[in-house]
Amino acid sequence: MGFFSFLGRVLFASLFILSAFQMFNEFGDDGGPAAREWAPKLAPIQKFLASKFGEAGINIDVRHFVAASIALKGLGGLLFVLGSTMGAYLLMYHLLYTTPLFYDFYNYEFGGPEFFNNLQEFLQCVALFGALLFFLGMKNSISRKQLLKKKTPKPKTA
Repeated sequence: MGFFSFLGRVLFASLFILSAFQMFNEFGDDGGPAAREWAPKLAPIQKFLASKFGEAGINIDVRHFVAASIALKGLGGLLFVLGSTMGAYLLMYHLLYTTPLFYDFYNYEFGGPEFFNNLQEFLQCVALFGALLFFLGMKNSISRKQLLKKKTPKPKTA
């Protein structure tokens, strides 16, 4: 059972690790293709923050956003392979802040090809998030069961 659990974690985390490795190799001075893809998605958020906090307020640099994504995916994936709950939390955080921004199916007309492509990717990320929640739930239930199994030594009778 231990080997299959490890193999499952490796296969699951490979999605994140390989993606982070590819983004890292393509990063460059401008943030690479990931930054060019994220820039139009982050523009409305930047405009919203500027309206609330002023022009001198919070400024989101797309390169920093991509770098944070690489770090969360890479480190989270490696820690997840080792069975760490911290790795699962890092991957969950990455999915939580990137999924609704990147796969914005709600901005497209229902029935169009962009709508269904984005909806499919959005639901896939939601399923990955659910798998991470399942992992954390199983990790917590196993540790509780082990605590409950510890028996107090019985006194020996003469």
